[in-house]
Amino acid sequence: MKAIKFFLAALILSMTFSSCSDNNDDPIIISENPLEDFNMLTSFKANNHSVEIYSEQQQFSVGYNELFFRIKDDASDSYITNADVSWKPVMHMTSMMHSCPNSTVSKTNDASVYTGYTVFQMPGNADEYWELTLEYTVEGQTYNATERIEVNAPADGKKTVNVFMGSDDTRYVLAMMPMTPEVAVNDFSAMLFKMENMMSFPAVENYKVHIDPRMPSMGNHSSPNNEDLTFDASSNTYMGKLSLTMTGYWKINLKVENETGEVLKGEDITEENESSSLFFELEF
Repeated sequence: MKAIKFFLAALILSMTFSSCSDNNDDPIIISENPLEDFNMLTSFKANNHSVEIYSEQQQFSVGYNELFFRIKDDASDSYITNADVSWKPVMHMTSMMHSCPNSTVSKTNDASVYTGYTVFQMPGNADEYWELTLEYTVEGQTYNATERIEVNAPADGKKTVNVFMGSDDTRYVLAMMPMTPEVAVNDFSAMLFKMENMMSFPAVENYKVHIDPRMPSMGNHSSPNNEDLTFDASSNTYMGKLSLTMTGYWKINLKVENETGEVLKGEDITEENESSSLFFELEF
């Protein structure tokens, strides 16, 4: 992941040079935006504040989204620091509303920047859309701001999230974490959530995600040295190894087991069965 350039203080340099020919040095300009290397996905106004939402991605996308945002006091033209912030993404469908897996909001090293992630299960359209509500408290006063956001299918069209009903009659969301694939044995990770109700999607711990990467265009061959994904408590993700032996299109077949080894969803790959009902896709 790209490192975030957070500036803790402005640097002012004053240098004086004596020269018989030229004393006109250009001033040094230092950016005051710690998110200048990111893309602003949207900005909107509420409560005499301006909310700016940034990401390394070009758009809000189906799957895992790491987001960063700032809140500016329009009256003072300064960014609010050390606010207490929470959020709730909600999908407005024609017959119902639901949320999606999302983290708590945390502060970064820059006191004006807040961060969290969401896992959107589906894109919006003309009739069904996502809204993002922020609740934030500044000096004891609580504000709410809600904005419609455009969530799109992944730009490359590849599948990075699965929503499925397990054999235990529980609905799950399994999302692939962003990665830059290489011809190598890659670190590979995913996040798993269950739907408690339409607005609550807690993370699931201590299950197991089996992986079987295949190249359908190359005889559906697999690769050696893969490692299934197991739960890592420090990152709250499922981590393993993904072996990619050549460039091209890969289908990463998946099978999810609970803590007792019961298969909740997914199938083994055999000569008769070339694909699991659960899978991720990537191409490079």
